[in-house]
Amino acid sequence: MKITALTGISGTVIGELKMGKPRTIELQSANNVVAVASLEPGPDNHLFLTSVDLEDISPGDMGIIVKVLSVNITMKRMIDIIHPVYYEERERLSARIQVKYCGNSMVKSVSAGSLCHPTEVDVVMAAHYRAV
Repeated sequence: MKITALTGISGTVIGELKMGKPRTIELQSANNVVAVASLEPGPDNHLFLTSVDLEDISPGDMGIIVKVLSVNITMKRMIDIIHPVYYEERERLSARIQVKYCGNSMVKSVSAGSLCHPTEVDVVMAAHYRAV
Protein backbone atom coordinates (compact mmCIF):
# COMPACT_ATOMS: atom_id res chain seq x y z
CA MET A 1 0.00 0.00 0.00
CA LYS A 2 1.48 3.38 -1.02
CA ILE A 3 0.56 6.22 1.36
CA THR A 4 1.77 9.61 2.57
CA ALA A 5 4.18 9.63 5.52
CA LEU A 6 4.23 11.94 8.53
CA THR A 7 7.66 11.80 10.14
CA GLY A 8 9.14 12.84 13.47
CA ILE A 9 5.93 12.11 15.39
CA SER A 10 6.46 11.63 19.12
CA GLY A 11 6.53 8.05 20.38
CA THR A 12 4.10 9.11 23.12
CA VAL A 13 1.57 10.27 20.52
CA ILE A 14 1.96 7.04 18.54
CA GLY A 15 1.49 5.01 21.74
CA GLU A 16 -1.65 6.96 22.62
CA LEU A 17 -3.10 6.40 19.15
CA LYS A 18 -2.51 2.64 19.52
CA MET A 19 -5.03 2.65 22.37
CA GLY A 20 -7.73 3.03 19.69
CA LYS A 21 -9.37 6.38 20.42
CA PRO A 22 -9.35 9.13 17.79
CA ARG A 23 -6.83 11.88 18.59
CA THR A 24 -6.11 15.34 17.20
CA ILE A 25 -2.49 16.12 16.37
CA GLU A 26 -1.13 19.62 15.67
CA LEU A 27 1.60 19.63 13.04
CA GLN A 28 4.03 22.52 12.61
CA SER A 29 6.84 20.86 10.67
CA ALA A 30 6.77 22.18 7.10
CA ASN A 31 7.07 18.76 5.49
CA ASN A 32 4.20 17.37 7.59
CA VAL A 33 1.95 20.38 6.91
CA VAL A 34 2.58 20.00 3.15
CA ALA A 35 1.80 16.28 3.43
CA VAL A 36 -1.69 16.85 4.88
CA ALA A 37 -2.59 20.08 3.06
CA SER A 38 -4.25 18.32 0.13
CA LEU A 39 -5.84 15.47 2.09
CA GLU A 40 -9.60 15.05 2.19
CA PRO A 41 -10.95 13.24 5.26
CA GLY A 42 -12.64 9.95 4.54
CA PRO A 43 -12.59 6.21 5.08
CA ASP A 44 -10.16 5.66 2.20
CA ASN A 45 -7.55 8.23 3.27
CA HIS A 46 -4.74 6.85 5.38
CA LEU A 47 -1.40 8.16 6.64
CA PHE A 48 1.76 6.43 7.84
CA LEU A 49 3.06 7.88 11.13
CA THR A 50 6.59 7.21 12.36
CA SER A 51 8.93 8.68 14.95
CA VAL A 52 11.83 8.49 12.46
CA ASP A 53 13.02 11.84 11.03
CA LEU A 54 12.31 12.61 7.37
CA GLU A 55 16.00 12.46 6.40
CA ASP A 56 16.44 9.04 8.04
CA ILE A 57 13.35 7.15 6.89
CA SER A 58 14.29 3.96 5.04
CA PRO A 59 13.00 0.45 4.29
CA GLY A 60 12.48 -1.55 7.47
CA ASP A 61 11.39 1.39 9.66
CA MET A 62 8.32 0.72 11.80
CA GLY A 63 5.28 2.93 12.25
CA ILE A 64 1.50 2.89 12.31
CA ILE A 65 -1.23 3.45 9.75
CA VAL A 66 -4.02 5.83 10.73
CA LYS A 67 -7.33 6.81 9.14
CA VAL A 68 -7.82 10.56 8.54
CA LEU A 69 -11.04 11.80 10.18
CA SER A 70 -10.58 15.58 9.77
CA VAL A 71 -8.04 18.12 8.51
CA ASN A 72 -7.80 21.80 9.41
CA ILE A 73 -5.06 24.11 8.04
CA THR A 74 -4.61 27.46 9.81
CA MET A 75 -2.35 30.49 9.59
CA LYS A 76 -1.37 32.05 12.91
CA ARG A 77 -0.17 35.65 12.96
CA MET A 78 2.10 36.79 15.76
CA ILE A 79 3.49 40.23 16.50
CA ASP A 80 6.46 40.87 18.80
CA ILE A 81 6.91 44.44 20.00
CA ILE A 82 9.75 45.63 22.18
CA HIS A 83 9.08 49.29 22.65
CA PRO A 84 10.03 51.61 20.91
CA VAL A 85 12.33 50.35 18.14
CA TYR A 86 11.76 46.64 17.61
CA TYR A 87 8.68 45.37 15.80
CA GLU A 88 8.46 41.93 14.23
CA GLU A 89 5.51 40.31 12.51
CA ARG A 90 5.49 36.58 11.82
CA GLU A 91 3.11 34.06 10.34
CA ARG A 92 3.09 30.35 11.08
CA LEU A 93 1.22 27.75 9.06
CA SER A 94 0.03 24.77 11.06
CA ALA A 95 -2.26 21.81 10.54
CA ARG A 96 -4.54 19.98 12.94
CA ILE A 97 -5.60 16.49 11.94
CA GLN A 98 -7.83 14.05 13.73
CA VAL A 99 -6.78 10.46 13.13
CA LYS A 100 -7.68 6.96 14.31
CA TYR A 101 -5.33 3.98 14.58
CA CYS A 102 -5.70 1.21 11.97
CA GLY A 103 -2.65 -1.00 12.45
CA ASN A 104 1.10 -1.49 12.70
CA SER A 105 3.19 -1.30 9.55
CA MET A 106 6.70 -1.37 8.15
CA VAL A 107 8.24 0.60 5.26
CA LYS A 108 9.04 -1.38 2.10
CA SER A 109 10.24 1.56 -0.01
CA VAL A 110 10.41 5.36 0.15
CA SER A 111 9.53 7.89 -2.57
CA ALA A 112 11.10 11.13 -1.35
CA GLY A 113 9.04 14.21 -2.11
CA SER A 114 10.35 17.59 -3.14
CA LEU A 115 9.91 20.81 -1.18
CA CYS A 116 6.21 21.10 -2.00
CA HIS A 117 5.34 17.42 -2.38
CA PRO A 118 4.87 14.90 0.42
CA THR A 119 7.05 11.87 1.01
CA GLU A 120 5.24 8.66 0.12
CA VAL A 121 6.07 5.22 1.45
CA ASP A 122 5.10 1.76 0.33
CA VAL A 123 4.16 -0.11 3.51
CA VAL A 124 3.29 -3.62 4.62
CA MET A 125 0.48 -3.73 7.16
CA ALA A 126 1.05 -6.31 9.89
CA ALA A 127 -1.32 -7.71 12.46
CA HIS A 128 1.67 -8.66 14.61
CA TYR A 129 5.27 -7.41 14.61
CA ARG A 130 6.70 -10.93 14.21
CA ALA A 131 4.62 -11.41 11.06
CA VAL A 132 6.53 -8.68 9.22
